[in-house]
Amino acid sequence: MIEVKNVCKSFDEVPVLKNVSTVFETGKTNLIIGKSGSGKTVLMKCVVGIHSIDSGEISYDGRDITKMRRKERNFFRREMGMLFQGSALFDSMTVLENVLFPLEMFSYDSEAERKKRAIFCLERVNLSHALDLYPSEISGGMQKRAAIARAIVLNPRYLFCDEPNSGLDPLTSILIDKLIQEITHEFNITTVINTHDMNSVMEIGENIVFIDKGEKAWQGSKDEIYHTGCEVLEEFVFASDLYKKVKKAHRKVDGIEK
Repeated sequence: MIEVKNVCKSFDEVPVLKNVSTVFETGKTNLIIGKSGSGKTVLMKCVVGIHSIDSGEISYDGRDITKMRRKERNFFRREMGMLFQGSALFDSMTVLENVLFPLEMFSYDSEAERKKRAIFCLERVNLSHALDLYPSEISGGMQKRAAIARAIVLNPRYLFCDEPNSGLDPLTSILIDKLIQEITHEFNITTVINTHDMNSVMEIGENIVFIDKGEKAWQGSKDEIYHTGCEVLEEFVFASDLYKKVKKAHRKVDGIEK
């Protein structure tokens, strides 16, 4: 579990996060959503430790990362897995070599054990057939799956995903969402996803944090999102005609005519 308490962050004296408090739950897909410029990306970067905060606390299972010294924080980051927006695979390395890279940097296991772990993770994301291929030789969806395998190869307790569906077609996006959710449940990871993809919100939003103008405006699950009473959230989520119809149908099922 990651606890964010009264976090404030400014850039050049301009407030970006204003007294944000929330909890990201273990074993669940925790989504951060919000309009462009709302502060959602800054919040994730503060939680990861890329940005220092002006005030507040960020605790990982009781360990306050804001009070850690640099060496301690660098060591602690081994417990984190990162899935970057553009996959960030090394073009000059094969898929297997990409997944092996964190193990070679941080693991004390033997070469055989490292390779076994990397292959296991690639099998878990259904890429055992692509071990010797290079990123340029596989599709965008396969690149994302390889990046997920690399993110979990060190068996992290915390997984951070920045716009995991960026550049993917709708069907592949759904597959990536489901894969992230399955891995989260299977390994009991605290997964935090920064996204603007409403399909992701409706498919895997087990714990959703909505940021508006630097403040937490709402928090709840994908099932609760239909009845929030938060106008700015409903304007954001149900902006398209399709989601307006989904919302109306959902309210009818629940016996609410609005």
